Amino acid sequence: MADILALDGVSKAYGAVVVAEDQGWRLAAGEALGVIGPNGAGKTSMFNLVTGTVRPDRGRIRLAGTDITDWPAARRCRAGIARSFQVPQPFGGMTVYENALVAAVHGAGLGPGAAERVCLDVLERTGLARRANQRAGGLPLLDRKRLELARALCARPRVLLLDEIAGGLTERECALLVGTIRDIRATGVAIVWIEHVVHALLAVVDRLIVIDFGRLIAEGEPAATMARREVREIYLGIEADG
Repeated sequence: MADILALDGVSKAYGAVVVAEDQGWRLAAGEALGVIGPNGAGKTSMFNLVTGTVRPDRGRIRLAGTDITDWPAARRCRAGIARSFQVPQPFGGMTVYENALVAAVHGAGLGPGAAERVCLDVLERTGLARRANQRAGGLPLLDRKRLELARALCARPRVLLLDEIAGGLTERECALLVGTIRDIRATGVAIVWIEHVVHALLAVVDRLIVIDFGRLIAEGEPAATMARREVREIYLGIEADG
């Protein structure tokens, strides 16, 4: 399967603080890739590099074979890269539907008719149709997370980046969200998902990468990767037996 996203030797530092060090990984079209690592490992910084809100010091980023390293964030979004944020920040005074519409019009560049159709479909798929006319600022946490997901989907991504979208949810809420993400994945959208709720992540992803201090330290099949000594020691804080 062809790569939809590729990072080659991507590095970024702020003085002595390195947030990405020679990162190289691939995402196949339709694949779901999980990303784990301790707090401060550089996971969200990696998303910032992919989406174009931060420029790398070195390395290249390609989308479906096209070098997008020098593209601004808005162009990358129109080309098919969309993300959710760890802390939902909807336009609180606008309705759920209006929040989705902003993403469809400005993120995907859709005209009024097409934007309306996309928004209504996405709100239905994410369980928000009944909340369409409710002010986003009054939503409970699960629906705020759903709205983060919906806004990203309304930009019509080929690559969907999810940043700890399951954080803070109850077990039941987490299960509902995992079901939605599985349904999205079934439509062919490639997913990169950063998550500390590991059981949710492992229920969806095909492959796992582990990041620490901006470096890729492990990659592979999820269960085997989680069992590796360096992952147990660095991510789980468990000193592996010799």
